[in-house]
Amino acid sequence: MSTLTHAKPETAIPGAPALETTAPSRLLSVPLAATFLAEFTSLTSFFLLLSVMPMLAAAAGASSSVAGLITGSLLLGTVMAEVAAAPAIRRFGYRTVIAAGAVLLGGPALALLAREPQVVMVGVSFVRGIGFGLCGVATGALTARLLPPDRRGEGLGLLGIVTGVPAIVALPAGIWLAGHHLAAAAAAVAALTGLLPLAAIRWLPGGREAGPDARTRPMPGARGSRRIAGPALRLPLIFAAATIAAGVLDSFLPLAKGIPSNLSSSALLVQAIIATLTRWQAGRFGDRHGHVRLLIPALAVAALGMAAMMALGSPVMVFAGMALFGAGFGVIESATFALLIEQLSETRASALWNFAYDAGYGAGPAAFGPLCARTGYPAAFALTGALMLAVIPAARRERKA
Repeated sequence: MSTLTHAKPETAIPGAPALETTAPSRLLSVPLAATFLAEFTSLTSFFLLLSVMPMLAAAAGASSSVAGLITGSLLLGTVMAEVAAAPAIRRFGYRTVIAAGAVLLGGPALALLAREPQVVMVGVSFVRGIGFGLCGVATGALTARLLPPDRRGEGLGLLGIVTGVPAIVALPAGIWLAGHHLAAAAAAVAALTGLLPLAAIRWLPGGREAGPDARTRPMPGARGSRRIAGPALRLPLIFAAATIAAGVLDSFLPLAKGIPSNLSSSALLVQAIIATLTRWQAGRFGDRHGHVRLLIPALAVAALGMAAMMALGSPVMVFAGMALFGAGFGVIESATFALLIEQLSETRASALWNFAYDAGYGAGPAAFGPLCARTGYPAAFALTGALMLAVIPAARRERKA
């Protein structure tokens, strides 16, 4: 016999305001947990080999341009898949797209177990990028669809933790395995984790009924598609300015002169942890007070963090700068995704957000090299941070919209 009973209603006090008794919506569900599992395992597979494959190519005698081509093909496949993911979800449904992404992400990793894996690395990276892009857009859109509207920001913040842990753990783990001549083990684990989303398929919303997502939700007072075009351009632009800086830091901080490798790796770890935590907290704040209010302060804090990198000779300033950038970046991640979902369909919002992430993350390092050759690392870091100040007018327009 259950011991649970219903509490008696409180006796009303004359003249006192009525108490709000509405309970918050339930956040977690079995389909959402399955979606988180698919996102976590696909990201783990992605990050395990992100640095391992260029390391394998270099160890086999390949030039730095070939190593760069491996990473470039990975990002090219990812961006191409992100463009195609929304129509694919509408046509085939979430289950099919996630399953296809898992096969394309995990299966090709087995090719790295061959005796001469460098021969196929560019092709493997490209196919894995396609699989990763499909999984990323589909799981992000499905997460937004499964979350209760009144706790969507908090749920997206929880997704930020799910996506942040693989970057914190799997990336250095892959590097450690490759450095200890265990690249084959990294490839095997990447194949396994890449295929694991298939185990979650049965608990996801099934069939083509989950796939169509042609509806859009205009902002209050919106008049037709012109109003929708604003956030579809502004918010990805704002987010891309931040991801450009993130890509630059991840790629070039370990290469900056005067910074020991243990200092740069520790600072990058601090940045990743703080970004993950602030993304979660920003989601909770946004649910209560509005996500758009977070954009301008977050851009300013992230830009200040990049400005602190001008003092590369000071470990304290490097850690402070990375902490500030991480805090601002986590909030920007949360706010831009939540605002896109409020104003566009889930699949379109997820596709645009993921596209802005990967395009900015890839374009930043490509442009930073020539800039750094002219200005040096400290000034180049500061100029990269200035991009976030340049998009503050777009954030101001978004707040007034």
